[in-house]
Amino acid sequence: MNMLALRYGDDLIVIDAGMMFPEAELLGVDIVIPDITYLKENRDAVRAIILTHGHEDHIGALPYILRDLNVPIYGTRFTLALVHKRLEEHALLEQADLREVLPGRTVEVGPFEIEFIYVTHSTIDCVALAVRTPLGVVIHSGDFKMDPTPSDQQPFDLHAFARYGHEGVLALFSDSTNIERPGYTPSERAVWPRIEELCRAAPRKVLVSCFASSIHRIQQVVDIAATVGRKIGFVGRSMVDNVEIAHSLGYLRIPDGMVVRAQDLKSFDPKKLTVLVSGSQAEPMSSLSRVAVDSHRLLSVEETDTVILSARIIPGNEKAIFRMLDHMFRRRALVYYDNSNGVIHVSGHASQEEQKLLLNLVRPRYFIPIHGEYRQLFRHAALAHQVGAVSGEVLLLEDGQPVEFTAEGAYRREPVPAGRVCVDSGSLEEIEEVVIRDRKHLSEDGVVVPIIAIDKHTGKLESLPEIVSRGFLPSENGHEVLNGARDVVLRTVEQSNPEEKMDWSVIKEKIRVDLKRYLNKQTSKRPLILPVILEV
Repeated sequence: MNMLALRYGDDLIVIDAGMMFPEAELLGVDIVIPDITYLKENRDAVRAIILTHGHEDHIGALPYILRDLNVPIYGTRFTLALVHKRLEEHALLEQADLREVLPGRTVEVGPFEIEFIYVTHSTIDCVALAVRTPLGVVIHSGDFKMDPTPSDQQPFDLHAFARYGHEGVLALFSDSTNIERPGYTPSERAVWPRIEELCRAAPRKVLVSCFASSIHRIQQVVDIAATVGRKIGFVGRSMVDNVEIAHSLGYLRIPDGMVVRAQDLKSFDPKKLTVLVSGSQAEPMSSLSRVAVDSHRLLSVEETDTVILSARIIPGNEKAIFRMLDHMFRRRALVYYDNSNGVIHVSGHASQEEQKLLLNLVRPRYFIPIHGEYRQLFRHAALAHQVGAVSGEVLLLEDGQPVEFTAEGAYRREPVPAGRVCVDSGSLEEIEEVVIRDRKHLSEDGVVVPIIAIDKHTGKLESLPEIVSRGFLPSENGHEVLNGARDVVLRTVEQSNPEEKMDWSVIKEKIRVDLKRYLNKQTSKRPLILPVILEV
């Protein structure tokens, strides 16, 4: 997820507001957004949110932060159309101030003059930002690659970067995602030959799965289907939504009469059908995941159907994706998921040679690598040193680390609150770290509930303690350990004085401490212990 704050005096702009999906250990968390404590503390200074493009890791947090920061949002046409859809879903559209910008044009926000520079990426309508400040020009690359033959014929604006490099650039913030890849990232057009070959050779229907925001890829699949005499279908909410948005704005060209309605896909001649399906990362309950196990009402995979996974396998998703592909293989489908026999996917991020070219074009005084894991930022910084195009300093920053630029130099300042906020998208409520910790605790060691009934007048036990456990001790000696736990609870209560027995909070804590010590000694586990006292 991506977010950067740029401040001059009492004016502040925010560049991007992304989200990410949770890692496996974040149990019960739906999405993760940036911690905006600093922005809330300085909300009177925030003038606008500027968006570079429409990927979720750059716009996904907007519905969650606009409640605290309802400021104008600037973006290109397609990016704002995606934002419009998200805000509409969260009933926030009426109060939002969306301002469309065109690549090559400038807008003024407070003391900032911002030029939107067209760049190529894996989606459309992407821009870098050249922010003119009283101290100099700051360039934010956004996500980019230098595609010499983009499928929409909108080239990367090398001239704008060169113009600013000639004028002089104070600082360059640049995407580091593909810094570990040598050479150049292939053009989007590189996928056409192999996908066309597979579609021509396919004995039955063809299923292609890619990211729903990859409009260039979707356009090529539509064009290939038309070339080989097939009709096209679209399955999956995000796929259908993005196709409708791109088509309505004129970014996606689909010949009349070519689209097969979703409800007609199962009955349509499979030899003349190509279907674009969302869910390339095998997200739970995504369309492709359900198709793989034959639980989708509109689409199924049959023997000799062709399945093309035209998307990068994002680290962390490997197990789920390969499990999904296994189901396809079991159904005797023809499955293609890597570039080993021809290119079916290319990245949208710049590789090392493109990064070198950008550095040489811009020749900034200061360089700050962004958008990557720390090792990628480190390697990008090393590449900048190697190129030698940075006249001042290369700054390697952690999240929350401010840097102040002055006429004399660049200085690191005291860190500000930053990091992640876990959100339950159903309730839009933030989930505290202690809740995540408890969930992890429960998943690993289970829960033990000692239940005792005490006479509220005399403080005496009315019956022997009961021990209820879940997710704890499946082994053979489980009953023996729980019988011992019952004895520990009984002994703790009997050894407590009358005042302790009458104070439920004290007796609960004593039971919890004694039982925790006993269970840890017996099992080396630390289950969550929740004593329950019944008054009788």
